Order: sequence, then structure tokens, then C-alpha cells
Amino acid sequence: MKLTDRAEEILESMWIAIEEEGQGFADLESLGFAVDDQALEELAALACITVTGNRVQFLPDGRVEGEKTIRRHRLAERLMMDVFNIKGDSAESKACQFEHLLNDGVDTKLCTMLNHPATCPHGKRIPPGDCCEEARNSGDLGVVPLTELKPGEEGAIAYILTEDNKKMQKLMAMGVLPGNSIVLMQSFPSYIFRVGYSEFAIDTAMAREIFVRK
Repeated sequence: MKLTDRAEEILESMWIAIEEEGQGFADLESLGFAVDDQALEELAALACITVTGNRVQFLPDGRVEGEKTIRRHRLAERLMMDVFNIKGDSAESKACQFEHLLNDGVDTKLCTMLNHPATCPHGKRIPPGDCCEEARNSGDLGVVPLTELKPGEEGAIAYILTEDNKKMQKLMAMGVLPGNSIVLMQSFPSYIFRVGYSEFAIDTAMAREIFVRK
């Protein structure tokens, strides 16, 4: 179901009020939405919600869409804070913008890249998707730190997760770039890996900051 950004924001606010705070309905005034908001009319026309005065409630399809919307937002928060290292209000603002792009399976790819997180950076639950259940059943963890590979295993570099710019530059100079293939040669006493025709040795702490898609 394709909704406007405003409609998705309403469903997201409703989800928090109704499903997480335990209210039987959402109060439009408390949520900061006007009764004559066109996005409410959009949602009502799609049989997602019912509006009675200032009270708004989910219909079955609306609840499903609300769950998807809150999932996309919290995955976007994890991306901004965990991968892009953007913190505070700036992270929240960018997550709000980015979540609207996570349709048509993009949210599944992001969830897999983030290794199917259960909570957002604030500790709130991320509703699991089908990809999470499939990963648990198959034992496929998706993206893992280099330390999770066994010697001889190969993967594709997904991203580097570090707040240290010098480490980032050092790894990039080694060819540790998203999309490149990496082979773990040795895991003790140091981690030795091969990228292209070159081999490099790094310590455990740095190896944990390289995330690989097996």
C-alpha cells in the first residue's frame, strides 16, 4: 500500500499511542494532528482508520501498515546511528526522512545488512519482518563481523563500523571497501585477511569493526 509521508507519520504516532502505550485509541490533539488533515481522509478512504471526533483507531489494514511504518523508522534510526555514526536530533531528523524510502523490499535489505536488530537505538522494539524469521530458521545471520568468519571463509565487505577516522582511513587503504571480497586467512594470534592479491594483519578490535556478508 503506497501512502503519503504524512499518512505514514500519522500511522507511526498511532502505533506508539495504541500498541505501545496501551491506549485504546489515539487522540488527534495529543498527537499534534488536526481533524481536517487530508492525510486522515486518505487513511480513512483506504480503510486504515476510523475517526470519531478527536479519536482515531486502527482498522486491520491500518494496524498492519502502522507496524510496517514503525519498523522502517526504527531500522532507519539504527542505520543513522550505528553505521553513519550520526547522533542526537540530527539522527532522528534524517531517520524520519529516510524511512519513507524503505519500501518495495528495501527495508528487508537494510534489516539483513544490520543483522536483524530487535530494538532501535533507544531500546524500543523493532517489529520483526519475514526476513528475521527466515534468518533464525536457516541460521543465516546475514552481515557479521569479520571475527565470525572461520579461516578460509570468504565474504563481501558490507561496511566498516568505527568512530575512529584514522582506523577508517587505514582500513580503506588496505582495500576494505563495501562490495570488495575478503578472505580470512588466520584468526590467531592476529587476524590476517586477503583483499585482492594482498594480505594484511589486524588486531581483534579492528576485525570486529569490519562487517561482512557471508
